[in-house]
Amino acid sequence: MDRVLTIPNGISAARLAGVPVFLWLVLGPRTAVADDWAVALLIVAGLSDWLDGKIARALNQASRLGQVLDPAADRLYIVSTIVALAIRGIIPWWLVAVLGLRELTVGAALGVLRRRAGFGTLQVSLAGKGATLCLLYAFPLLFLGDHPGWGGTLARVIGWAFATWGTVLYWWAAMLYLAQVRSLVGDDACPQGGGAGL
Repeated sequence: MDRVLTIPNGISAARLAGVPVFLWLVLGPRTAVADDWAVALLIVAGLSDWLDGKIARALNQASRLGQVLDPAADRLYIVSTIVALAIRGIIPWWLVAVLGLRELTVGAALGVLRRRAGFGTLQVSLAGKGATLCLLYAFPLLFLGDHPGWGGTLARVIGWAFATWGTVLYWWAAMLYLAQVRSLVGDDACPQGGGAGL
């Protein structure tokens, strides 16, 4: 579990390294070619998110670093992508606020967990992974939907469907994480006489 140099960790690190490249492509040149490369990078990031988990299980290369790197890369991609797309006017700022509030909620819960129970991470839920995949599919489609023509319209409709489901699942996963935190903090406090809630 303490291994660092593994294939999944390398994939997650490469995904993290792609974030500033994506931001430059979206906010820098603002040309059709740069937009195409940004969409391609988002697609590769989404595929790599699925791939590193499969490899970790198949080769028994799960690690503590991977448990931190993988969700960190997912969150960083989601945050950077929604902010960049909002700046470009492709998605509304209220969506940034809804997803940002979710991140703050989970972050605050993790802070409580570390302080009161000594735990560092939470078990990743299927809802959370599903939400991440939906959002990683939604963003390139919404990006493509910003272009004219029937293809852009179709991409926009499908993209918003993924974005809606992803946002709902993202908050559902947050509720599951909060339930985990409440349970762990309560279990930690019980031996000292009395349960604790979040």
